[in-house]
Amino acid sequence: MAKAADYGLGPKTFPTGWFIVAESSELDKGPMAIRFFGRDLALYRGESGNPVVLDAYCKHMGTHLTASDSAMIVKNGLQIEGDSIRCPYHGWRYNSAGDVDDIPYHDGPCPKSASIRSYPVVDNMGCIMVWFDEDGAEPSYDAPFLKEWDNPQWIRWQLDHLGELDIHPQEVLDNMSDMRHLGPTHGAPCQYFENEAKGHIYIQRQGGPMQLYGGVMLYTTTWYTGPGILLSKQVWGDTVQYELIANTPVDDGRIKAWHACLVKASSSQPTAEDIEIAKQTQAGALEAFATDFQIWRYKQPAIKPMALKTDGPFKIGRKWYSQFYVDAETAATIQQELNGFHQIPGVTLPAEANHAIDDGLPFMD
Repeated sequence: MAKAADYGLGPKTFPTGWFIVAESSELDKGPMAIRFFGRDLALYRGESGNPVVLDAYCKHMGTHLTASDSAMIVKNGLQIEGDSIRCPYHGWRYNSAGDVDDIPYHDGPCPKSASIRSYPVVDNMGCIMVWFDEDGAEPSYDAPFLKEWDNPQWIRWQLDHLGELDIHPQEVLDNMSDMRHLGPTHGAPCQYFENEAKGHIYIQRQGGPMQLYGGVMLYTTTWYTGPGILLSKQVWGDTVQYELIANTPVDDGRIKAWHACLVKASSSQPTAEDIEIAKQTQAGALEAFATDFQIWRYKQPAIKPMALKTDGPFKIGRKWYSQFYVDAETAATIQQELNGFHQIPGVTLPAEANHAIDDGLPFMD
């Protein structure tokens, strides 16, 4: 499998940004042992309701903080205290900042050398999102959020857990610049297309008739907020929905993926029928996305794609993605270079195709 260095993205092995690491409801069952960014992590929800993510291993004797469900401190429900967690081996307590603040059998100061890394984390739109930066820098932008999530007319999603895939996320991001796969892969050939780079946001506007819906015209505005979380507003006929596709590096060259749809009900108070329609809508969107997933599973890495100018602005998309593998100063230079609209020669532009679905989208603020 190809790794970050093969693509020449930058000095970092893993990209910087917000990433999904779990569905919020998964924490109802208790602390989780997870692995992302080439490291083992401990995820739990504190008594405040806030999620916490720490490096997994206690510095005392190397015990994984959240992998045990047999230790009596866990069985007795005593592992979580406030927003702190006790090691299941000897009971050392780590707070949400990753510092040991209590050792049950020790009265002196707790060793500062026992501290472990804590990661910025939010519980957002039913997802646990973690900010990751190899250098430990704080978040430079907010986690993506749709205001529709708090509108009762919109039926909230439950995530489709798609599992892990041996592919570098660069191959996933390439879809944003790839106009020509939409017909052969999805049966929805474009009638218009453009990309726009806007700092840490990369936007795709496109539309065309959908074979699966009898040729009904589909309008989509899709955007990445950073390197790992895609949202897409999709309009056809009277239907309006948002699709979520997320990929998070597990190891270099391996990702974990999720999918979901936020669907607008026909009335201000969704009925049982609306909820069932939303489930069917998400299942249909997943079926369409699964064609990409299958292709990624069986393709060779496109380290240097033989891209034509009429394929789409692949080089722009890859350069935009590279900003997450470099230092902040270099990233800002990449943004200044790329910010603006990027079109394909001879292809109709959104403004010429009555693409008018962007009002109120987060990047329009």
